[in-house]
Amino acid sequence: MLLQIPDVISGDALERCRALLDAAEWVDGTVTAGHQSARVKRNEQIPETHPTAREVGGLIVQSLSTHPQFIAGALPAHVFPPLFNRYRDGGGFGTHVDNAVRQHRPTGARVRTDLSATLFFSEPDEYDGGELTIEDTFGTHRVKLPAGHMVLYPSSSLHCVSPVTRGARVASFFWIQSMVRDDGQRRLLLELDRAIQAVGADVPEHPSVVALTGVYHNLLRRWAEV
Repeated sequence: MLLQIPDVISGDALERCRALLDAAEWVDGTVTAGHQSARVKRNEQIPETHPTAREVGGLIVQSLSTHPQFIAGALPAHVFPPLFNRYRDGGGFGTHVDNAVRQHRPTGARVRTDLSATLFFSEPDEYDGGELTIEDTFGTHRVKLPAGHMVLYPSSSLHCVSPVTRGARVASFFWIQSMVRDDGQRRLLLELDRAIQAVGADVPEHPSVVALTGVYHNLLRRWAEV
């Protein structure tokens, strides 16, 4: 399941984040690459312990904690502290699969990577190239979103970032351990949730709203790991 989530960061908060990221220290992006990824990765990152990474990452996590589309789609149990990358001067990231488990180096905490997220901080017209290409059972998807918008997709998917030939593509990337690890089950729950919301909006007093809500929570109870 690929899910685009708008306006994770917006307005003054987005402008502050962009200013902080522009002024931050950037280092070689291979510092967080696994053995496979290091061979195809060419970008820059902000160190995990940098004050900007902590401040902007905290704003992202805080925003997601109350974002209904994120909560419905990810059913998050744990969110890995957001990291930040920049692609420019022909930099890109070849086709790869994210590691199944990520360890946060400063704390030692481990997260099972059920879902991967990319939150864009550059506007699409500020750079050429840089599309995030994701391969799943429904085909190949090319993603290039407005600043402040995010894409969420299964970490098991093959994906890549095409070389940036003009400007700079700045984004945050991180992983989510879901309460429901199976992507197919999460998709069914999201579709059911959307159907319940639609029926509830059209016919608020219809008894099916309560019945469908019961089905949703009983399925979540069966599938969730907490």
